[in-house]
Amino acid sequence: LGWKFYDADDYHPLENKKKMEEGIPLNDEDRIPWLCALHDILRREDASRQDTILACSALKKMYRRVLISGASAIESNQPEQPGENPALKILFVHLDGPKDIIAGRLEKRRGHFMPPELLNSQFDTLEPPSAPENFITVSLEKSLPEILLQIESAILQG
Repeated sequence: LGWKFYDADDYHPLENKKKMEEGIPLNDEDRIPWLCALHDILRREDASRQDTILACSALKKMYRRVLISGASAIESNQPEQPGENPALKILFVHLDGPKDIIAGRLEKRRGHFMPPELLNSQFDTLEPPSAPENFITVSLEKSLPEILLQIESAILQG
């Protein structure tokens, strides 16, 4: 697509990485500043009219709201008022699949700070996207070309 790509894992603070390396799951207090920093990156790219893809485990609805609206999503459950730092338009892609498939992929990953043992905590935290969130769900049981085609089709359809 020619879009700019960011991997959210590259932006975790050292404290978060150390915690995960030790097998300790992150909590909301660990994740919120990280998500706010990611929102700032997305806002900057949006302001320069740069289309962007962010690979991020935005596990909870609140986390996705922070990516869209920044810190204001935490401070209030109210929608933003017109003219007040308008929310970003984001299509969330929920990669969904059985735990055993994901665990197998994590086992093959080398040099990453999150050990496969934390997968259960990720599933425990997960709140799959639902209406009215702007999202698609893509099965990880499909082939990589099928996954990419489904995501690209959704992006191009707006």
